[in-house]
Amino acid sequence: MKTRNLSLAAVLLAIGTMLHLLPGFFFGMKPDFLLLTMFMAICFNREAGSVAAISLCAGILTALTTTFPGGQIPSILDKMVSGFTFFLMIKNRNSLTSLFVGVLTGINTIISGTIFLSTALLIAGLPAGASLGGLILAVVLPTAGISAFFGSLLYKVLGRFNVQRA
Repeated sequence: MKTRNLSLAAVLLAIGTMLHLLPGFFFGMKPDFLLLTMFMAICFNREAGSVAAISLCAGILTALTTTFPGGQIPSILDKMVSGFTFFLMIKNRNSLTSLFVGVLTGINTIISGTIFLSTALLIAGLPAGASLGGLILAVVLPTAGISAFFGSLLYKVLGRFNVQRA
């Protein structure tokens, strides 16, 4: 990674980690802001090795800060998969628009949330009274909308600072 883009990735993941530490505000659940910042870091570091490093770091940081019972392994797995699906969706594009990045952020948030909840269901189970479908509808889809909006906004802001992709 170029030093500038490596620094940007580190700052974005640090911001995402701090936001991830906020208490849950939606039935005790919270959007995964670390996921959003991971996608932004990938936009500016479009090499497979960089994507692997960013996704793994984001997964480990999320695992260390998750409040979801048994959410450590699902956190790492969902970041690795969604990081690479996001990367594959932008890999061969010469230019990205904020709208396109926002839409892909929303789509990949759904992928991430579904993988996280499915893996958590298999490993530790879901919180009492919760169903996979119910959590996807109540938490993942609203989070995807929020992520799409903020992904588009953050990408536009970063573009104003003349951040260049790898």
